[in-house]
Amino acid sequence: MHAGVIAVQGDVSEHAAGLERAADAHGIDCEISEIRTSGLVSECDVLLMPGGESTTISRLLADEGIDTEIQAHVEAEKPLLATCAGLIVASRDANDERVQTLGVVDVTVDRNAFGRQADSFEAPLDIAGLDEPFPAVFIRAPVIDTVGEGVEILADWEGNPVAVRQGSIVATSFHPELTTDTRLHQLAFFADEPTLSRSEPQQ
Repeated sequence: MHAGVIAVQGDVSEHAAGLERAADAHGIDCEISEIRTSGLVSECDVLLMPGGESTTISRLLADEGIDTEIQAHVEAEKPLLATCAGLIVASRDANDERVQTLGVVDVTVDRNAFGRQADSFEAPLDIAGLDEPFPAVFIRAPVIDTVGEGVEILADWEGNPVAVRQGSIVATSFHPELTTDTRLHQLAFFADEPTLSRSEPQQ
């Protein structure tokens, strides 16, 4: 497997480490590239788009010509995991004209709806496809306001969707890479596997 982590900003090394552990749990050799310029996305079987600052990420993706490559990746039905600001950028509408969204996930979002950095929290989250709660880390997290007909809600928190799947895309409001639990990465990139248990290797 050749994986790419969009590396213009955000938790790049943490996502790469999470993907490596997830691949190891399934006995798959995974080569990971950090993507900061155009011309590399087309070589990737799977793609991760980390959190960070969504206005900056969207601008850098457009400046480097990576935005259209991500859209082509999704059109080819290749897996994409987008987290926190990655979800905002991937959405149809961020309700903020400063964010140039990619429109690959048919959701609208409210940026920083969970509050400022000081309002960050971790919560046990029930996620469809996982047999035990996931330790979700929310940092200046967005809320998903609306979902399109083709979007499956995988998890919600206090009545708000915080994890969705649309085709080959899994998108979350939280940061799965900030834990040692790789089940979210496994869910995004090994969709043919049965329900994932924490008894599987996590390190």
